[in-house]
Amino acid sequence: MRSALVMASGAVVSACATRTLNLAAAPAPIVPVPQPSPIPAAPQVVKSTRTAPGNIRPELFKRAIAALDRHSVRIASHDRIAIADFATPSHRPRFHIVSLGSGEVQSYLVAHGIGSDPEHTGLLHSFSNAVNSEATSEGAFLTSDYYVGKHGDSQRLLGLDPTNNNAFDRAIVVHSAWYSNADMIAKHGKLGRSQGCFAVGERELAKVFERLGPGRMIYSAKV
Repeated sequence: MRSALVMASGAVVSACATRTLNLAAAPAPIVPVPQPSPIPAAPQVVKSTRTAPGNIRPELFKRAIAALDRHSVRIASHDRIAIADFATPSHRPRFHIVSLGSGEVQSYLVAHGIGSDPEHTGLLHSFSNAVNSEATSEGAFLTSDYYVGKHGDSQRLLGLDPTNNNAFDRAIVVHSAWYSNADMIAKHGKLGRSQGCFAVGERELAKVFERLGPGRMIYSAKV
């Protein structure tokens, strides 16, 4: 799935020239009426009971909703969010996309970063926001545009918190990887590791992109 966000800018040009010799007969100048600045479109807020779905721990869901409220102005769509539960080992589906209106959840396997699990235990041990750490970061991310990079179809992310505000500079994105496929669990009992990106299975990426899309929140935590 490939898509792009295209930003457009416009300029208003006004000119006024008076070429008349009989100033007394000239009509009174028209004074332009100041126009208010455009009001940004309100975020798409979906009414929700805000009760944690059965397969998401209540405290983690509570923190994700608090992050959505905290960053609501920057997040355009509030109908769905993704929650990456890094207290769960990598052999279990832990990337949850939640429809806040209905409580419906789709869950996927997702890898964590090498720097977060240097011994490759299958468990995330620590987060980092440092450049070159190859670690997973915690906090709220804003999904941005799609592009094709070294991992194929990918989606850029913007870190919204001090714990992940280097995400863009670190090229932390959503992409697919062979080491996040389900057959890794049968062979090794765990997924491989990313360089800090949210790497999902190769057959799952299109589903994740379709459900997530640009302008929504991913919340990454270990609670």
